[in-house]
Amino acid sequence: MQPTTTRESESLVEERDALAQLERQFTGESRFAERPEGRAVVTARGLSRTYGKGDAKVHALRDVDIDFTAGRLTAIMGPSGSGKSTLMHILAGLDQPTGGRVAIDGVEITRLKEKKLTQLRRDKIGFIFQSFNLLATLTADENIVLPLSLARRRADEGWRRAVIEAVGLQDRLTHRPAELSGGQQQRVAVARALITRPAVLFADEPTGNLDSRTGGEVLDLLRRSVDEFGQTVIMVTHDAGAASIADRVVFLKDGRIELDEDRMTRDAIYDTIKNLEVPR
Repeated sequence: MQPTTTRESESLVEERDALAQLERQFTGESRFAERPEGRAVVTARGLSRTYGKGDAKVHALRDVDIDFTAGRLTAIMGPSGSGKSTLMHILAGLDQPTGGRVAIDGVEITRLKEKKLTQLRRDKIGFIFQSFNLLATLTADENIVLPLSLARRRADEGWRRAVIEAVGLQDRLTHRPAELSGGQQQRVAVARALITRPAVLFADEPTGNLDSRTGGEVLDLLRRSVDEFGQTVIMVTHDAGAASIADRVVFLKDGRIELDEDRMTRDAIYDTIKNLEVPR
């Protein structure tokens, strides 16, 4: 037997730590459950978030009230620094507001202890971010179904195939992350986030690092998850084309909601963003 080198030992430790992190995130129940149409799955009241003190204080959010209805796709947009990512992070329990409250499925998450909050995120929330965290020793297919494997649940084959086809990974399932491009790795991460059909799915620039064709496939899957499965999706994006698939578009500026509209065309969204970029 060959002795283990220091580099190999460090790699094994990194793999073990990554696996432990994923297991903590995914080993709870995360079964999809339909919710009555028109019911608010996510609600926020009086949300504020400030950073810094004195002259350096920044008001990222200012007294925001908003509800997100079950079975709809909502896009959150706004100029750089408008507070859109801060809002999503607070709604998803990844950050704490300076003031106000958030509830998901009737549970006020702003009052939960960390252990309970972690369990709620694991059971009810899905995430798609631009970054990804794949296990290097697993194939693309194994990475996709990893949340279900850790929860000792079998994948629904119809949904698994739909996810894989939508992100265009049919011919890459046996490849490991090192054999995939950055865009392909991100698509694996997107598929992994969707495989459990979370009750609420938060997507932060889900197509930001993808080419237009692949990005369109991911957006199509998000749209289908709403239309066919009644999923609730909250998506932060700067892309007018991506936002045009949404049922609702919410525009922020300087930490406040400036406009809240039903489905809009790409051109209308683009014009609205241009107007919001004009200084007050």
